[in-house]
Amino acid sequence: MRSTPRLALAGAAALALLAAACSSSSNTASGGTDWATVTSAAAGGGMSKLIAAAKAEGTLNVIALPPTWANYGAILNTFSKKYGIKINSASPAGSSPDEVNAVNRQHGAGNAPDVLDVGSAVALANTKLFAPYKVATWSAIPAAQKDPNGLWYNDYGGYMSVGYSVKFGTITSLNQLLGSQFKNAVALNGNPTEANAALNGVMMASLAEGGSASSIAAGVNFFHKLKMAGNFSPTQATGATIKAGSTPVVFNWDYLNLPSYVGVSNWKVFIPSGAVLGGYYNQAINKQAPHPAAARLWEEFLYSQASDGGQNLWLAGGARPVEQLAMANNGSLNQANAAKLPKVPGTPVFLNGTQNTDAANYLAANWTKAVS
Repeated sequence: MRSTPRLALAGAAALALLAAACSSSSNTASGGTDWATVTSAAAGGGMSKLIAAAKAEGTLNVIALPPTWANYGAILNTFSKKYGIKINSASPAGSSPDEVNAVNRQHGAGNAPDVLDVGSAVALANTKLFAPYKVATWSAIPAAQKDPNGLWYNDYGGYMSVGYSVKFGTITSLNQLLGSQFKNAVALNGNPTEANAALNGVMMASLAEGGSASSIAAGVNFFHKLKMAGNFSPTQATGATIKAGSTPVVFNWDYLNLPSYVGVSNWKVFIPSGAVLGGYYNQAINKQAPHPAAARLWEEFLYSQASDGGQNLWLAGGARPVEQLAMANNGSLNQANAAKLPKVPGTPVFLNGTQNTDAANYLAANWTKAVS
Protein backbone atom coordinates (compact mmCIF):
# COMPACT_ATOMS: atom_id res chain seq x y z
CA MET A 1 0.00 0.00 0.00
CA ARG A 2 1.15 3.56 -0.65
CA SER A 3 1.56 5.79 2.37
CA THR A 4 2.12 9.49 2.99
CA PRO A 5 5.89 10.16 2.87
CA ARG A 6 7.35 10.42 6.32
CA LEU A 7 9.59 13.21 5.06
CA ALA A 8 6.58 15.47 4.64
CA LEU A 9 6.49 15.82 8.41
CA ALA A 10 10.00 17.21 8.45
CA GLY A 11 9.10 20.34 6.51
CA ALA A 12 10.09 21.89 3.21
CA ALA A 13 13.61 22.71 4.33
CA ALA A 14 14.44 19.08 5.02
CA LEU A 15 12.98 18.06 1.68
CA ALA A 16 15.11 20.61 -0.12
CA LEU A 17 18.25 19.37 1.62
CA LEU A 18 17.38 15.76 0.78
CA ALA A 19 16.70 16.60 -2.86
CA ALA A 20 20.04 18.37 -3.14
CA ALA A 21 21.84 15.43 -1.55
CA CYS A 22 20.14 12.93 -3.85
CA SER A 23 20.96 15.04 -6.89
CA SER A 24 24.59 15.29 -5.87
CA SER A 25 24.81 11.53 -5.27
CA SER A 26 23.11 10.74 -8.58
CA ASN A 27 25.41 13.03 -10.52
CA THR A 28 28.48 11.53 -8.88
CA ALA A 29 27.35 8.01 -9.68
CA SER A 30 26.50 9.07 -13.20
CA GLY A 31 29.87 10.57 -13.99
CA GLY A 32 28.53 14.11 -13.81
CA THR A 33 25.51 13.52 -16.05
CA ASP A 34 22.22 14.81 -14.70
CA TRP A 35 19.96 12.06 -15.98
CA ALA A 36 16.88 13.90 -14.76
CA THR A 37 17.33 16.29 -17.67
CA VAL A 38 18.52 13.84 -20.34
CA THR A 39 16.05 13.39 -23.23
CA SER A 40 17.61 10.32 -24.88
CA ALA A 41 20.28 7.74 -24.14
CA ALA A 42 22.45 9.21 -26.88
CA ALA A 43 22.22 12.66 -25.30
CA GLY A 44 23.54 11.18 -22.06
CA GLY A 45 26.54 9.52 -23.70
CA GLY A 46 25.00 6.27 -24.90
CA MET A 47 23.38 3.13 -23.55
CA SER A 48 26.48 1.93 -21.72
CA LYS A 49 26.55 5.10 -19.62
CA LEU A 50 22.81 4.91 -18.99
CA ILE A 51 23.12 1.30 -17.84
CA ALA A 52 26.03 2.14 -15.54
CA ALA A 53 24.15 5.08 -14.02
CA ALA A 54 21.00 3.01 -13.51
CA LYS A 55 22.96 0.21 -11.86
CA ALA A 56 24.59 2.76 -9.58
CA GLU A 57 21.14 3.97 -8.51
CA GLY A 58 20.23 0.34 -7.96
CA THR A 59 16.49 0.83 -7.59
CA LEU A 60 13.39 1.45 -9.69
CA ASN A 61 10.00 2.46 -8.25
CA VAL A 62 6.94 1.34 -10.22
CA ILE A 63 3.26 1.56 -9.37
CA ALA A 64 -0.04 -0.08 -10.38
CA LEU A 65 1.54 -2.95 -12.30
CA PRO A 66 -0.25 -6.22 -11.43
CA PRO A 67 2.10 -9.12 -12.25
CA THR A 68 -0.70 -10.91 -14.14
CA TRP A 69 -1.56 -7.83 -16.26
CA ALA A 70 -0.10 -7.94 -19.80
CA ASN A 71 2.72 -10.21 -18.60
CA TYR A 72 4.12 -7.59 -16.21
CA GLY A 73 5.34 -10.26 -13.80
CA ALA A 74 7.78 -11.58 -16.38
CA ILE A 75 8.66 -8.07 -17.54
CA LEU A 76 9.54 -6.90 -14.03
CA ASN A 77 11.56 -10.03 -13.28
CA THR A 78 13.44 -9.91 -16.57
CA PHE A 79 14.45 -6.27 -16.14
CA SER A 80 15.55 -6.80 -12.54
CA LYS A 81 17.67 -9.84 -13.37
CA LYS A 82 19.11 -8.32 -16.56
CA TYR A 83 20.42 -5.20 -14.86
CA GLY A 84 20.64 -6.18 -11.19
CA ILE A 85 18.24 -3.40 -10.24
CA LYS A 86 15.81 -3.81 -7.35
CA ILE A 87 12.19 -3.00 -8.22
CA ASN A 88 9.83 -1.55 -5.63
CA SER A 89 6.32 -2.26 -6.90
CA ALA A 90 3.65 -0.20 -5.09
CA SER A 91 -0.12 -0.68 -5.22
CA PRO A 92 -0.27 -3.30 -7.97
CA ALA A 93 -4.07 -3.07 -7.99
CA GLY A 94 -4.02 0.72 -8.33
CA SER A 95 -5.62 2.80 -11.10
CA SER A 96 -4.20 5.48 -13.39
CA PRO A 97 -5.41 8.32 -11.10
CA ASP A 98 -3.78 6.50 -8.17
CA GLU A 99 -0.47 6.73 -10.00
CA VAL A 100 -0.80 10.46 -10.52
CA ASN A 101 -1.91 10.96 -6.92
CA ALA A 102 1.21 9.13 -5.74
CA VAL A 103 3.44 11.38 -7.85
CA ASN A 104 1.81 14.49 -6.38
CA ARG A 105 1.69 13.21 -2.82
CA GLN A 106 5.22 11.79 -2.74
CA HIS A 107 6.81 14.72 -4.55
CA GLY A 108 10.52 14.81 -3.73
CA ALA A 109 10.47 11.59 -1.70
CA GLY A 110 12.61 8.55 -2.35
CA ASN A 111 9.58 6.26 -2.65
CA ALA A 112 7.85 8.30 -5.36
CA PRO A 113 7.08 6.47 -8.61
CA ASP A 114 9.87 6.74 -11.16
CA VAL A 115 7.65 5.76 -14.07
CA LEU A 116 3.95 5.59 -14.89
CA ASP A 117 1.75 3.33 -17.01
CA VAL A 118 -1.53 5.22 -17.45
CA GLY A 119 -4.59 5.51 -19.64
CA SER A 120 -4.74 8.16 -22.34
CA ALA A 121 -7.13 10.54 -20.56
CA VAL A 122 -4.91 10.59 -17.47
CA ALA A 123 -1.72 10.98 -19.53
CA LEU A 124 -3.07 13.93 -21.48
CA ALA A 125 -4.31 15.67 -18.35
CA ASN A 126 -1.00 15.40 -16.46
CA THR A 127 1.80 16.15 -18.92
CA LYS A 128 3.18 18.79 -16.53
CA LEU A 129 4.34 15.92 -14.31
CA PHE A 130 6.31 14.12 -17.04
CA ALA A 131 9.90 14.35 -18.23
CA PRO A 132 10.52 14.36 -21.99
CA TYR A 133 12.42 11.29 -23.13
CA LYS A 134 12.73 9.48 -26.46
CA VAL A 135 13.73 5.80 -26.49
CA ALA A 136 16.18 4.42 -29.03
CA THR A 137 13.31 2.83 -31.02
CA TRP A 138 11.38 6.13 -31.12
CA SER A 139 10.93 5.98 -34.91
CA ALA A 140 9.15 2.60 -34.61
CA ILE A 141 6.34 4.18 -32.55
CA PRO A 142 3.68 5.58 -34.93
CA ALA A 143 3.48 9.37 -34.83
CA ALA A 144 -0.16 9.34 -33.72
CA GLN A 145 0.75 7.20 -30.71
CA LYS A 146 3.25 9.44 -28.97
CA ASP A 147 3.76 12.99 -27.82
CA PRO A 148 6.12 14.69 -30.31
CA ASN A 149 8.31 15.90 -27.45
CA GLY A 150 8.46 12.53 -25.69
CA LEU A 151 6.30 13.34 -22.67
CA TRP A 152 4.24 10.16 -23.16
CA TYR A 153 4.09 7.30 -25.64
CA ASN A 154 1.75 4.35 -26.19
CA ASP A 155 3.18 1.07 -24.94
CA TYR A 156 0.74 -1.83 -25.41
CA GLY A 157 -2.94 -2.20 -26.16
CA GLY A 158 -5.80 -4.34 -27.33
CA TYR A 159 -9.51 -4.32 -28.02
CA MET A 160 -12.41 -4.08 -25.61
CA SER A 161 -14.30 -7.34 -25.31
CA VAL A 162 -16.88 -9.25 -23.32
CA GLY A 163 -15.73 -12.37 -21.52
CA TYR A 164 -18.34 -14.71 -20.07
CA SER A 165 -19.00 -18.11 -18.58
CA VAL A 166 -20.16 -20.82 -20.98
CA LYS A 167 -23.13 -21.39 -18.68
CA PHE A 168 -24.81 -18.54 -20.54
CA GLY A 169 -24.54 -20.33 -23.89
CA THR A 170 -23.41 -18.02 -26.68
CA ILE A 171 -23.62 -14.25 -26.37
CA THR A 172 -23.48 -12.26 -29.58
CA SER A 173 -25.12 -8.96 -28.53
CA LEU A 174 -24.90 -6.68 -25.53
CA ASN A 175 -28.69 -6.45 -25.44
CA GLN A 176 -28.78 -10.11 -24.38
CA LEU A 177 -27.20 -8.99 -21.10
CA LEU A 178 -30.46 -7.28 -20.16
CA GLY A 179 -32.12 -10.69 -19.81
CA SER A 180 -33.20 -12.14 -16.48
CA GLN A 181 -30.55 -14.88 -16.54
CA PHE A 182 -27.83 -12.23 -16.02
CA LYS A 183 -28.89 -11.08 -12.53
CA ASN A 184 -25.95 -9.35 -10.81
CA ALA A 185 -23.64 -10.88 -13.42
CA VAL A 186 -22.20 -8.05 -15.55
CA ALA A 187 -19.05 -6.36 -14.23
CA LEU A 188 -16.35 -3.91 -15.26
CA ASN A 189 -12.66 -3.91 -14.41
CA GLY A 190 -13.02 -1.07 -11.90
CA ASN A 191 -14.88 2.22 -11.62
CA PRO A 192 -14.99 3.98 -15.02
CA THR A 193 -14.50 7.37 -13.37
CA GLU A 194 -11.08 6.11 -12.25
CA ALA A 195 -9.99 3.10 -14.31
CA ASN A 196 -9.16 3.43 -18.00
CA ALA A 197 -10.23 -0.14 -18.83
CA ALA A 198 -13.63 0.45 -17.26
CA LEU A 199 -14.08 3.76 -19.10
CA ASN A 200 -13.45 1.96 -22.37
CA GLY A 201 -15.89 -0.78 -21.38
CA VAL A 202 -18.62 1.84 -21.12
CA MET A 203 -17.51 3.38 -24.42
CA MET A 204 -17.72 -0.03 -26.12
CA ALA A 205 -21.31 -0.27 -24.91
CA SER A 206 -21.94 3.20 -26.29
CA LEU A 207 -20.68 2.17 -29.73
CA ALA A 208 -22.74 -1.02 -29.63
CA GLU A 209 -25.82 1.07 -28.79
CA GLY A 210 -25.33 3.25 -31.85
CA GLY A 211 -23.33 6.01 -30.19
CA SER A 212 -20.08 7.48 -31.41
CA ALA A 213 -16.59 7.89 -30.07
CA SER A 214 -17.44 11.53 -29.38
CA SER A 215 -20.11 10.68 -26.81
CA ILE A 216 -20.19 8.03 -24.10
CA ALA A 217 -23.77 8.89 -23.10
CA ALA A 218 -25.34 5.85 -24.79
CA GLY A 219 -22.95 3.61 -22.86
CA VAL A 220 -23.87 5.18 -19.53
CA ASN A 221 -27.54 4.73 -20.44
CA PHE A 222 -26.90 1.06 -21.25
CA PHE A 223 -25.37 0.47 -17.82
CA HIS A 224 -28.30 2.32 -16.26
CA LYS A 225 -30.60 -0.19 -17.96
CA LEU A 226 -28.42 -3.02 -16.64
CA LYS A 227 -28.70 -1.56 -13.15
CA MET A 228 -32.48 -1.20 -13.39
CA ALA A 229 -32.70 -4.84 -14.55
CA GLY A 230 -30.63 -5.92 -11.55
CA ASN A 231 -27.88 -7.22 -13.82
CA PHE A 232 -25.04 -4.76 -13.16
CA SER A 233 -22.55 -5.85 -10.51
CA PRO A 234 -20.50 -3.12 -8.76
CA THR A 235 -17.83 -5.72 -7.96
CA GLN A 236 -14.52 -5.00 -9.67
CA ALA A 237 -13.77 -7.94 -11.92
CA THR A 238 -10.47 -9.72 -11.25
CA GLY A 239 -9.09 -13.16 -11.95
CA ALA A 240 -10.16 -14.16 -8.46
CA THR A 241 -13.77 -12.99 -8.90
CA ILE A 242 -14.00 -14.75 -12.25
CA LYS A 243 -12.70 -18.00 -10.77
CA ALA A 244 -15.11 -17.64 -7.87
CA GLY A 245 -18.00 -17.15 -10.28
CA SER A 246 -19.03 -13.80 -8.76
CA THR A 247 -18.38 -11.88 -12.01
CA PRO A 248 -19.43 -14.30 -14.77
CA VAL A 249 -19.65 -11.55 -17.43
CA VAL A 250 -16.78 -9.09 -17.72
CA PHE A 251 -16.12 -6.06 -19.95
CA ASN A 252 -12.34 -5.83 -20.33
CA TRP A 253 -9.48 -5.65 -22.79
CA ASP A 254 -9.16 -8.81 -24.85
CA TYR A 255 -5.72 -9.62 -23.43
CA LEU A 256 -7.24 -9.59 -19.94
CA ASN A 257 -10.26 -11.64 -20.98
CA LEU A 258 -8.52 -14.62 -22.55
CA PRO A 259 -9.27 -18.00 -20.92
CA SER A 260 -5.53 -18.49 -20.48
CA TYR A 261 -5.33 -15.22 -18.57
CA VAL A 262 -8.38 -15.51 -16.32
CA GLY A 263 -7.52 -19.13 -15.58
CA VAL A 264 -10.99 -20.46 -16.39
CA SER A 265 -11.32 -22.99 -19.21
CA ASN A 266 -15.10 -22.65 -19.60
CA TRP A 267 -14.82 -19.00 -20.65
CA LYS A 268 -15.72 -17.37 -23.95
CA VAL A 269 -14.81 -13.99 -25.40
CA PHE A 270 -16.44 -11.83 -28.06
CA ILE A 271 -16.17 -8.32 -29.46
CA PRO A 272 -19.59 -6.83 -30.26
CA SER A 273 -20.28 -6.17 -33.91
CA GLY A 274 -19.93 -2.51 -34.74
CA ALA A 275 -18.17 -1.82 -31.45
CA VAL A 276 -14.52 -2.65 -32.11
CA LEU A 277 -12.83 -0.28 -29.68
CA GLY A 278 -9.07 -0.29 -29.47
CA GLY A 279 -6.95 1.36 -26.84
CA TYR A 280 -3.39 1.68 -25.63
CA TYR A 281 -1.85 2.52 -22.31
CA ASN A 282 0.98 5.04 -22.07
CA GLN A 283 4.41 5.22 -20.53
CA ALA A 284 5.74 8.37 -18.91
CA ILE A 285 8.66 9.29 -16.67
CA ASN A 286 8.07 11.26 -13.49
CA LYS A 287 10.09 14.47 -13.96
CA GLN A 288 10.88 14.29 -10.23
CA ALA A 289 11.85 10.61 -10.41
CA PRO A 290 14.10 9.65 -7.48
CA HIS A 291 15.96 7.26 -9.82
CA PRO A 292 16.09 9.13 -13.16
CA ALA A 293 18.63 6.87 -14.86
CA ALA A 294 16.80 3.68 -13.87
CA ALA A 295 13.56 5.25 -15.08
CA ARG A 296 15.06 5.90 -18.51
CA LEU A 297 16.65 2.46 -18.70
CA TRP A 298 13.24 0.94 -17.88
CA GLU A 299 11.74 2.73 -20.88
CA GLU A 300 14.56 1.55 -23.13
CA PHE A 301 13.90 -2.00 -21.96
CA LEU A 302 10.14 -1.77 -22.49
CA TYR A 303 10.57 -0.51 -26.05
CA SER A 304 13.36 -2.95 -26.92
CA GLN A 305 12.57 -5.24 -29.85
CA ALA A 306 14.85 -8.01 -28.59
CA SER A 307 13.36 -11.44 -27.91
CA ASP A 308 13.56 -10.69 -24.18
CA GLY A 309 12.63 -7.02 -24.52
CA GLY A 310 9.42 -5.42 -23.37
CA GLN A 311 7.72 -5.39 -26.76
CA ASN A 312 7.90 -9.16 -27.24
CA LEU A 313 7.19 -9.79 -23.55
CA TRP A 314 3.96 -7.78 -23.76
CA LEU A 315 3.08 -9.79 -26.85
CA ALA A 316 3.66 -13.02 -24.92
CA GLY A 317 1.00 -11.77 -22.50
CA GLY A 318 -1.56 -11.35 -25.28
CA ALA A 319 -1.20 -7.57 -25.56
CA ARG A 320 -0.37 -5.79 -28.79
CA PRO A 321 2.93 -3.88 -28.50
CA VAL A 322 2.98 -0.42 -30.04
CA GLU A 323 5.95 -1.32 -32.25
CA GLN A 324 4.24 -4.44 -33.61
CA LEU A 325 4.04 -3.29 -37.22
CA ALA A 326 7.67 -2.19 -37.33
CA MET A 327 8.75 -5.45 -35.72
CA ALA A 328 6.71 -7.52 -38.16
CA ASN A 329 8.47 -5.71 -40.97
CA ASN A 330 11.98 -6.13 -39.57
CA GLY A 331 11.51 -9.73 -38.43
CA SER A 332 11.92 -9.17 -34.68
CA LEU A 333 8.29 -9.97 -33.79
CA ASN A 334 7.56 -13.35 -32.17
CA GLN A 335 5.31 -14.72 -34.90
CA ALA A 336 3.99 -17.62 -32.83
CA ASN A 337 2.70 -15.29 -30.13
CA ALA A 338 1.34 -12.84 -32.69
CA ALA A 339 -0.70 -15.65 -34.27
CA LYS A 340 -2.46 -16.24 -30.93
CA LEU A 341 -3.97 -12.76 -30.79
CA PRO A 342 -7.77 -12.63 -31.10
CA LYS A 343 -9.03 -11.66 -34.55
CA VAL A 344 -10.55 -8.20 -34.83
CA PRO A 345 -13.79 -8.07 -36.84
CA GLY A 346 -14.43 -4.81 -38.63
CA THR A 347 -12.73 -1.43 -38.48
CA PRO A 348 -11.37 -0.48 -35.06
CA VAL A 349 -12.18 2.83 -33.38
CA PHE A 350 -9.53 4.59 -31.31
CA LEU A 351 -10.38 7.51 -29.04
CA ASN A 352 -8.41 10.69 -29.56
CA GLY A 353 -7.37 12.98 -26.73
CA THR A 354 -10.47 15.15 -26.87
CA GLN A 355 -12.78 12.12 -26.95
CA ASN A 356 -10.99 10.56 -23.97
CA THR A 357 -11.27 13.77 -21.99
CA ASP A 358 -14.92 14.31 -22.91
CA ALA A 359 -15.77 10.74 -21.93
CA ALA A 360 -14.01 11.11 -18.58
CA ASN A 361 -15.81 14.39 -17.89
CA TYR A 362 -19.20 12.92 -18.77
CA LEU A 363 -18.62 9.94 -16.52
CA ALA A 364 -17.54 12.17 -13.65
CA ALA A 365 -20.84 14.02 -13.91
CA ASN A 366 -23.21 11.15 -14.71
CA TRP A 367 -21.89 7.69 -13.83
CA THR A 368 -22.72 7.52 -10.12
CA LYS A 369 -26.33 8.58 -10.52
CA ALA A 370 -26.76 6.18 -13.45
CA VAL A 371 -25.77 3.06 -11.48
CA SER A 372 -26.63 3.98 -7.88
